[in-house]
Amino acid sequence: MNSPADRITLIRRSLRIFAYGLASLVPVIGFLYALFAVGNAVSLGRQFRGEWNPALAYLRWGLALAVLSLGINSLALLIVAMNLVPPYVAN
Repeated sequence: MNSPADRITLIRRSLRIFAYGLASLVPVIGFLYALFAVGNAVSLGRQFRGEWNPALAYLRWGLALAVLSLGINSLALLIVAMNLVPPYVAN
């Protein structure tokens, strides 16, 4: 069992991940926030494995938004890269 200070840290970090997940929906610069959210969620999961988290819903939503943002930004980057490459024309 962790101390009350650890429980407060768990809740604050869960809410921070949710805020990063929301900020990750901003195009282009949101990619960094999405990376922060995913990295913090992994770290939080390792540090507080098996602990009850009253802010679990915020943690899950933040992580889901961050993963969605990573997918959208990756797809947009792929589309831009494909438009930069000249098309292959066979003679």
